[in-house]
Amino acid sequence: MKVLLINGSPHAHNCTYTALSEVASELQKNSIETEIFHIGNRPIRGCTACGKCAESGKCIFADDPVNTVIDKFKVADGVVIGSPVYYAAPNGELCAMLDRVFFMKSRLYAYKPAAAVVSCRRGGATAAFDRLNKYFSISNMPIVSSQYWNMVHGNTPDEVKRDLEGLQIMRTLGKNMAWLLHCINKAQIPKPQSETPIATNFIRD
Repeated sequence: MKVLLINGSPHAHNCTYTALSEVASELQKNSIETEIFHIGNRPIRGCTACGKCAESGKCIFADDPVNTVIDKFKVADGVVIGSPVYYAAPNGELCAMLDRVFFMKSRLYAYKPAAAVVSCRRGGATAAFDRLNKYFSISNMPIVSSQYWNMVHGNTPDEVKRDLEGLQIMRTLGKNMAWLLHCINKAQIPKPQSETPIATNFIRD
């Protein structure tokens, strides 16, 4: 079994990476393979809602990491998405990427356990954490919890390493995700049968 951890920071080995590494270490101790994928620091365009991905399963724009992430999501057994906090929100490049990864393709990730992790200096973490969890809760993805909200505090990796409670939260998250993945794997229970989606709005004749 394998968990994909997305580093949504423009910095490859900064605070978000430090938090994700703590989660990954605990997963590995519990016999779960891990990969930390860094989205990079180049621009990622937003979704244009063209709908072409519904036919191909891929985004028509191939000049950024989106299609690579789609492929990795498909084969991963679980997903952890990490982001720094900017103005009480996740990194804009990460959100642009996730909009395109999930748009009209969320059925491909259904029932994969998922979790969000955020890193901030001081405030705004809960708002950013909520934003990331919305991708999972609209996609039939079980959200893995910890002993507190999945956040670390610090302005540098060294400061994050001194956030002992935050690191413990990351380790607990790793243990909980490993436990859930092993339970799913051992039980071998068929996934729920999906109904045909019903789409409505609030306009009435």
